[in-house]
Amino acid sequence: MSTETTKASTRERLLETAAVLAYRDGVGVGVETLCKTAGVSKRSMYQLFASKDDLLAASLEDRAEQFNAVIMPPPDSPAGPRGRIMEVFERIEARAPSPDYYGCPYLAVQVELKDAEHPASRVAAQIKQRLLEFFRTEARRGGAADPEFLARQLALLFDGASARAGIGADAMQGGLATRTAGVLLDAAGVRQ
Repeated sequence: MSTETTKASTRERLLETAAVLAYRDGVGVGVETLCKTAGVSKRSMYQLFASKDDLLAASLEDRAEQFNAVIMPPPDSPAGPRGRIMEVFERIEARAPSPDYYGCPYLAVQVELKDAEHPASRVAAQIKQRLLEFFRTEARRGGAADPEFLARQLALLFDGASARAGIGADAMQGGLATRTAGVLLDAAGVRQ
């Protein structure tokens, strides 16, 4: 195995471990635990990442595409704007009852860190902005009276629903999130 391959696999293990542990246990997970779980020395970690904060930020960025694929419909989805928006809420409702669902990982990082300038907070904010932009684009395509306001309402609903499900306060049975999204879409005039 070449040195480059070893570095890549070490980096991949660290990224994966940071993502899993931060999601499950929170961002306060220690460097020692991260390294031990990944099977990597601290020295190796610091050769690849300047700090644990940089590792956490990189792990969030690394998982962004996967996160988007899990919660958003594919770009070539035949559904109209309303159906595409509703699919986001249907997807989180389907995931919510899982015992390993802890809510939106990007929201959790922002809430835990409380520092908008932290490298991981900045990455999380960018990912959350993509979801807001998705809602805004679909709201505009669907003829919403105020696409910006509707997008913010939907983002608030998404964050609230995923946070409540993530802490076990609401498993979203009965379609609470989708029904609420439907009410918002109706009120905004998004019918298609």
